[in-house]
Amino acid sequence: MEIKLSERAEIILRTVVQNYIGTAEPVGSRTIAKMTHLGLSPATIRNVMSDLEDTGYLSQPHTSAGRMPTDLAYRFYVDSLGEIPPLAREELERIERSFPAGVREIEDLMEVTSRLLSFLSQQAGLVSLPDIRSVVFKHLEFIRLRPYQAMAVFVAESGILHSRIIKLDEDFTQEKLDQMTGYLNAEFGGMSLHRIRNKIVKRMALEKEQYDQLLMNAMRLSQKALAQEENLEGGQVILGGATNILSQPEFSADVDKMRSIFSAFEDKSRLLKIIDRVLQEHGVSILIGAENEIQEMRNCSLVMHPYTCGDRALGVLGVIGPTRMEYPRMMAVVAATAHTLSRLLTER
Repeated sequence: MEIKLSERAEIILRTVVQNYIGTAEPVGSRTIAKMTHLGLSPATIRNVMSDLEDTGYLSQPHTSAGRMPTDLAYRFYVDSLGEIPPLAREELERIERSFPAGVREIEDLMEVTSRLLSFLSQQAGLVSLPDIRSVVFKHLEFIRLRPYQAMAVFVAESGILHSRIIKLDEDFTQEKLDQMTGYLNAEFGGMSLHRIRNKIVKRMALEKEQYDQLLMNAMRLSQKALAQEENLEGGQVILGGATNILSQPEFSADVDKMRSIFSAFEDKSRLLKIIDRVLQEHGVSILIGAENEIQEMRNCSLVMHPYTCGDRALGVLGVIGPTRMEYPRMMAVVAATAHTLSRLLTER
């Protein structure tokens, strides 16, 4: 149930959160009195902070210490922020420069993105790769590498590449592969991989006499290339700068907390469940502490944003850090990176 706070309680709560984010130390009433200019005595402020503790916004590690924000306090703080503050021009320019024009392989592009997020936030950077089954392809190519081996290259509408090496049942020349490529592009261009695969299965079920040998070989070859994509059904997540977590005072002195967090990082399937929900949202999504269903990450917050190609959401990027994170800045970093990546993918 939402609790209505007085104006001065909101000011004191917001000040506690901001101070604790900066220092990682419990905040006392005298500190609040100096920072707020409310004209209230430390004793009056202590009473307000005691009320905030009773209503679940603050906690006190021991009776002689100041107060610390709870997850509820961080949620109040985030919800009261209003518009996301803009990043400095230098940081926006750095984001632009971090995406070199020559990077076309999807894995390489997402590695660049995760490292960029980690650097700008000094937290762990998170990026989910697009579900390749739903990516719309412009065309595909088969490139002969050596006898009985070829590379299947899928070129997406965003301009990014997916490539797979496949074994051939017959040693096709490059000329034959080019002929098959031309037929397949005319037949399947502009479809998602999932639709292409279903259509191939149906075509392969037709009477063989409806196709000449070249078309049958093209169907078999494309079926072999697409069969490998079944392994990607669960999706993929790239984490960059996960060791930044080690520098946070909440975790650096607690080996068990660190072990739990890194264990959660290894289990990408649970992160993907969160990502799937964020894909349906617009703008920045924030999960704070216990709002996150992954038990081992209840001391962390996730700030995430979908990235798109045109109006189609392809994946999610974001940062993971302690609940004591600089939320306005993290939101600005994530939003700016998502907008830049989306624009570049759309313009390719």
